[in-house]
Amino acid sequence: MDSYKNLADKVLISLLKQRDRKAFSEIYDRYSMIVYFNANQILRDADLSKDIVQDLFTAIWEKSSNIKEDANLSAYLYAASRNRVLNVIQKGKTKSDYLREIGRYAKQFSEDTIEKLDEKELMMLIANEIAKLPPRMREVFQLSRIEDLSHKEIAVQLNISESTVKKQVQNALKILRVRLSVYSKYGFLFLLFLRNN
Repeated sequence: MDSYKNLADKVLISLLKQRDRKAFSEIYDRYSMIVYFNANQILRDADLSKDIVQDLFTAIWEKSSNIKEDANLSAYLYAASRNRVLNVIQKGKTKSDYLREIGRYAKQFSEDTIEKLDEKELMMLIANEIAKLPPRMREVFQLSRIEDLSHKEIAVQLNISESTVKKQVQNALKILRVRLSVYSKYGFLFLLFLRNN
């Protein structure tokens, strides 16, 4: 399986179209967290976001013949997950508070912009900067942003006060805003990721 980790996306697509399960697993490993992250940043619902991941990757396996050999895989997955998020919102399965946000989000990115995004690069940049945070701050931040736990839930889990959790998240955000501000081409995605609440 390690040999698959070094394969380019286009090679993985070709193998996927031949029904190669290891290629599918590698695609899933590379991109499932990115799909989940993108969905959850809009929906703010972990279960719905996990459903989108499951639905999307099931469709990729079942309809792999429809994927073009020269497709930009990250852009393809981004567009497919965005469409699923929009479908969930249209069906009224998410909180109406986020409808305006998704409207702004959808307008922000044209199809041309999506094609230029390298989501894997984006997630690697974020992951690298999070990894550089002090250990406790990193743990608190990951529980807040990746696991989507509330400050209260984090405080209970780590046996610390809610005010400590809040302070750790705020400090992490300050550090990450400075470190990630140089990557302006990802501006809106970073703003979503680095939201204050």
